[in-house]
Amino acid sequence: MNTNYLENNYLTLVGKVTGEKKFSHEIYGERFYVFNLEIPRLSGNSDIIPITVSERLIKEDTLTEGKKLLIKGQFRSYNSYENEKNRLILTVFAKDIVEVEENEEDEENEMVRKDTVTNEVVLVGYICKKPIYRQTPFGREISDLLLAVNRAYNKSDYIPCIAWGRNARFCQNLEVGTEVKIVGRVQSRNYEKKHEDGTVETRVAYEVSIGSLEVIEEKDNENKEDEESKEAV
Repeated sequence: MNTNYLENNYLTLVGKVTGEKKFSHEIYGERFYVFNLEIPRLSGNSDIIPITVSERLIKEDTLTEGKKLLIKGQFRSYNSYENEKNRLILTVFAKDIVEVEENEEDEENEMVRKDTVTNEVVLVGYICKKPIYRQTPFGREISDLLLAVNRAYNKSDYIPCIAWGRNARFCQNLEVGTEVKIVGRVQSRNYEKKHEDGTVETRVAYEVSIGSLEVIEEKDNENKEDEESKEAV
């Protein structure tokens, strides 16, 4: 089966650079850096999202503190081994970066402001862990999902997702292996990690907040049945 990996996993973010870039790694002489992008929410809060970018996509002053950027890329994961424990690390892998000049009124930047959402991610993948449904003390319904999204070279990204309300009730019945399409936004969330020695560490979790979810496995089965019926004729 032919897979278009760019259609399986793509996102658009618009936000401002916060903090300084840091060297991440080097592959075949190509250096990669990590920096944080601050993306405002409608509520007035902000998400701070880590971005991984190749040196080929950045100019000398592209990642200056406070600079507004339009980023297109993919939401990816990788395993990090720390203190003999495995941790899932999430980052946005930038494939294109455009500087957005807020004070300029030229046609290009006006188009960016009007036609581009500030935070949207589209994922097509498989439920790889039974969804966990729960309710908050205030009665809000939540389901946690882990989505496996195929990538080139037989790799996969494992993306935590969270559904709310009616979507949460629907997700609790999804079986492992179900293929779904999710549209949502990338968000950051602080939480406390309690260690065995009693100490508490504040960490940041990254996940996709689901806006819409569609099961696509049934459509694929219908297409297969149509093809089989044509062959039989």
